[in-house]
Amino acid sequence: MKKVLAVLAILILASSMVFANGEKESAAANGEKVYKIGISKFLAHPALDASEQGFKEYLATTGLNITYDSQNAQGDISTTATIAQKFKDDNVDLAYGIATPTAQALANALPYTPVVFAAVTDPVDAGLVNDWTGSSDILVCGTSDSSPVEAQIKLLADITGAKVIGNVYNSSEANATVQQALIKEACSNLGLEFISAAITNSSEVRQATQSIIDRVDAIYVATDNAVVSALPALDEVAYGAKKPVLCGDPTSTKGLNILIAWGFDYYAIGVSAGKQAEAILKGANAGEQGSIVLSDPADFELWFNLDTAKAFGITIPQEQIDVAVGVIENGVEITK
Repeated sequence: MKKVLAVLAILILASSMVFANGEKESAAANGEKVYKIGISKFLAHPALDASEQGFKEYLATTGLNITYDSQNAQGDISTTATIAQKFKDDNVDLAYGIATPTAQALANALPYTPVVFAAVTDPVDAGLVNDWTGSSDILVCGTSDSSPVEAQIKLLADITGAKVIGNVYNSSEANATVQQALIKEACSNLGLEFISAAITNSSEVRQATQSIIDRVDAIYVATDNAVVSALPALDEVAYGAKKPVLCGDPTSTKGLNILIAWGFDYYAIGVSAGKQAEAILKGANAGEQGSIVLSDPADFELWFNLDTAKAFGITIPQEQIDVAVGVIENGVEITK
């Protein structure tokens, strides 16, 4: 019986491969170009996953015939280079880098192949492009996740009364160090004290949070891949100490006690990157697409956790609740 099932499984797999190859051959026979896109994601967490999903689902609406090679670097810098070299060897038509380290590896390995990035805070500082407007000789473009840091921190301080803001950041990632500098500057502009703790990987997030939790009034979490991937650990420490947290990545706060989640919808970032990829595959110069920062309010999400507010004795003004896309109350997400 087991042998029969095994044979059936092989036949099913073989037939699916024949069907897929048949589709490709049919497209080729009709003179339709079949594009190969390599996707390199730094690690798996909800925001980066949403950026991949938005990218693919948008391109599925374009009528372009596309095959994907999706790779996950699992947070390892050396693996990003290995993936980039694989895409070069495979002669992909376009490479999509999700997060700064993967985008950097792709741009370095594929100077003559279009590279589209997503979830990169500052592409100029990361060395991906020379300026935000782009240029025809550097075949790199994408969509940034640069957040309104000062406005986010002001909201956190206004609602909680915090005077000392804490931040945990990955000192080994360009995206994170850029944001750390922005947070420090924002706190200075707002007259707030700033205390930070550096990490080099996500396994250090809990200990880093514990090292500053007694010295801060609240914690701001940026779109830092290493920190966000270990957000449950930070949340547990902060909630236990009754220290409110604002996270700039709403996608990753589901099921946690984060008081305020305010930031980009990463699916929308993926859609924007997908639109750039479509233009390139249809003949546009990649470099001339530039680096995009989303500005439509519909591309942002603001959430308040009323359960956490109640547990901490914090009152969130009704005017703030009115502009949020939703709240969490009695453990239930309520979308407006």
